[in-house]
Amino acid sequence: MKLHREGKFILAVSFLAFLIICLLSAYFLKFHWALLIILPLWILFGFFLWFFRNPDRNGNFQPKDVVAPVDGKVVVLEEVEENEFLKCRCIQLSIFMSPLNVHVNRYPVSGKVIYTKYHPGKYLVAFHPKSSELNERTTVVVETLGGSQVLFRQIAGAVARRIVLYSKNGDSAVSGNEYGFIKFGSRLDVFLPLETKILVKVGDKTKGGIQKIAELN
Repeated sequence: MKLHREGKFILAVSFLAFLIICLLSAYFLKFHWALLIILPLWILFGFFLWFFRNPDRNGNFQPKDVVAPVDGKVVVLEEVEENEFLKCRCIQLSIFMSPLNVHVNRYPVSGKVIYTKYHPGKYLVAFHPKSSELNERTTVVVETLGGSQVLFRQIAGAVARRIVLYSKNGDSAVSGNEYGFIKFGSRLDVFLPLETKILVKVGDKTKGGIQKIAELN
């Protein structure tokens, strides 16, 4: 199983800490008491391994295709006013990631990165209606070859308090390629032009990097 680079330090430290605790437990405690400590620790380590998995995702997409940026569940699909950069009415498509989902964040469209910004903020639960505006988050805007501007946000949640953004202004974006990572759950919002053809609905599950979720006009 391929592991994400963001997990290597956490996995190394937790493995060493868990190993020391297990050895001390086995030495000082009776067998059944030691098992009560050892088994949960290695189950937790197994969760860490699962969380930081980084499966290869290769899709064959057209320039107008909008690709699912993450694995998760569609929780918002509505027309809203985007006030940070686009300054217009858009379709907001939000995908919630549970701690069990792959947490690699991928570009939803291809083009050029024309805007990136980090916003400090609160840690409301990720499905809170105001989390897109109040939580710690990043904003990225990509301008496609067809001239469409697509904005997307990584949003921290009550558990996820570590957002990693690799994008920089001027970067070339390729749909399905990695642009960031969020540790331990949260959500990602995509803001699309009103004339975009949406191919998913609220409640649908998404697969980042391999699933087409919309088509630009």
